[in-house]
Amino acid sequence: MEDQISSSRHKVVGTKQTIKALEQGEVLQVFIAGDAEGKVIKPVINLCKKTNLEPQYVDTMGQLGKMFGIKVKAATAAILKD
Repeated sequence: MEDQISSSRHKVVGTKQTIKALEQGEVLQVFIAGDAEGKVIKPVINLCKKTNLEPQYVDTMGQLGKMFGIKVKAATAAILKD
């Protein structure tokens, strides 16, 4: 999974950016942190269901941020279509 993330040139980190990319149909894969607040991730989960994308869950927000190469925690992130 981390190889897929690091090899991808197009990605977004954060709930707002993930929602925007989902609404525009640009998302290949969504990642959600298991310890993120429900009210934060619920819109992303709903959009995933609407667009028939199966999100991948990561244990913690810190782990998700690190996977996407940032030094802060992240509730959601996505790999975009090329």
